[in-house]
Amino acid sequence: MTIAATGLPFDDIRKLMQDLPAADLEAVAQFKARDAQLTKPPGALGKLESMAEWVVAWQGNYPPKIALPMVAVFAGNHGVVAQGVAAYPAEVTKQMVLNFQGGGAAVNQVCKTFDLGLKVFELALEKPTKDITQEAAMDEADCAATMAYGMEAIAGGCDLLCIGEMGIGNTTIAAAICHGLYGGKPEDWVGPGTGVDAEGLKRKASAVARAVALHKAHLSDPLEVLRRLGGRELAAMAGAILAARTQRVPVLIDGYVATAAAAVLHAMRPDALDHCLAAHCSAEPAHRNLLKRLGKEPMLDLGMRLGEASGAALAAGLLKAAVNLHNDMATFASAGVSDKGE
Repeated sequence: MTIAATGLPFDDIRKLMQDLPAADLEAVAQFKARDAQLTKPPGALGKLESMAEWVVAWQGNYPPKIALPMVAVFAGNHGVVAQGVAAYPAEVTKQMVLNFQGGGAAVNQVCKTFDLGLKVFELALEKPTKDITQEAAMDEADCAATMAYGMEAIAGGCDLLCIGEMGIGNTTIAAAICHGLYGGKPEDWVGPGTGVDAEGLKRKASAVARAVALHKAHLSDPLEVLRRLGGRELAAMAGAILAARTQRVPVLIDGYVATAAAAVLHAMRPDALDHCLAAHCSAEPAHRNLLKRLGKEPMLDLGMRLGEASGAALAAGLLKAAVNLHNDMATFASAGVSDKGE
């Protein structure tokens, strides 16, 4: 994939992508020094140790902390729903946003369990993006502005960001982005989403094929893939992930749709997602393949396919435990426990 300067609204995004902060190796060294003194055999906590070390590396401070975790759910609507690709009508997006705001959704219960902040961002639900089988989903100004809006999601401050979405039809959008980025067959990237039948799957594959064929001449640029085949919630998630990197906030990416948004940044720069972990592997069939392409191993694999950042919120609870283990476990010296060799 190429990143070319155009003099257009995407230029600010391209510029940000050129100067991303790296992991803080000094903070990692401090982490390892304490980890070696904790009352456990070396490596006994397995992946929990590497998770806590990852938090330190990307926060750039020692000790790690997760005091202000935020779950951000971005909601958008899609013109491609007119192609019969979704099991539910587009108005369900707004209805579910109201459910989030009323505290009745699954993600609300997970956030309550693990003491996570939740913010829901509506993205012009009354004005769906254009049907990608007919024209570009967004113009460049709209896409860039929506990415900038996503960047503002963390303006209030947080030390862990969990990215998720809500949008009827957006698994078709995710499939189109993946097909546009990686090729293969449309059938490789589509799945049942919220529950379409076999005929619905055929309609999804057809819509993805027609959309990618229509925009094929422009798909060497990942940002063009996003604006032509994407949606506002995906653009906002990509912006939030990018802003989190610039502000040293670790990110947990939710399911297939959120990962497709992240894939756009990865296509621009392979190390762009180093500050991100894959929270879980969705039951949406193509998600596992997409995670492999991004070099991400999921923290959880529970057969979930709900979206709405539910998997990311669950993984945040595990990450909080990993950080607390490192920070609050006694050392051999403080507990009066003999270390090996003593």
